[in-house]
Amino acid sequence: QAQAGWLQHDFGHLSVFSKSKWNHWVHKFVIGHLKGAPASWWNHLHFQHHAKPNCFRKDPDVNMHPLFFALGKTLSVELGVQKKKFMPYNHQHKYFFIIGPPALVPLYFQWYIFYFVVQRKQWVDLAWMLTFYIRFFLTYLPLLGVKGILGLIVLVRFIESNWFVWVTQMNHIPMHIDYDKNVDWFSTQLQATCNVHQSFFNDWFSGHLNFQIEHHLFPTMPRHNYWK
Repeated sequence: QAQAGWLQHDFGHLSVFSKSKWNHWVHKFVIGHLKGAPASWWNHLHFQHHAKPNCFRKDPDVNMHPLFFALGKTLSVELGVQKKKFMPYNHQHKYFFIIGPPALVPLYFQWYIFYFVVQRKQWVDLAWMLTFYIRFFLTYLPLLGVKGILGLIVLVRFIESNWFVWVTQMNHIPMHIDYDKNVDWFSTQLQATCNVHQSFFNDWFSGHLNFQIEHHLFPTMPRHNYWK
């Protein structure tokens, strides 16, 4: 599931086929049939992220503030002045490991993707998603039973969630996070991204998103060319 996530990311960025429509078609298949998620939902969130990375209220990836985490130096000071006490932010580096990586996919994404497609009437995406769950249940129900198959999907999403959050946060969260200052596009991308050490394992584990700077500057570039 994690590797299928990096694969759908390639198609979503139109970086595999020379024709855009081919990328769009296969993107729907990979994220819908292989992962059970809607392509329209991914596009809606991810395109905003690339336009304004780490810009509070414009990048969906950092809109968890101030419910659980205080991200960035500016927003942390802002919360302190307002004396917001939703969470004990001085301990967030400890409870992040409990709330963030384990919970994002199984507790939030899992229900929100269905809410998204129904609310926006994305019936084609819903059909693709249902093929994933139908195939999953037909494959494992005879082997595991109802309780076993529900436990399996929770376990898979739990492991995938930890994997996904670690990869996507390690190359953004250490960087500048603030309100949109209308800085030029090139500088905005560089302020919000950082690379992680290149190795065979890191390239595989992160889907080459350890080259996050190159990815944000050239988002349609095939991932195997980032190192060049």
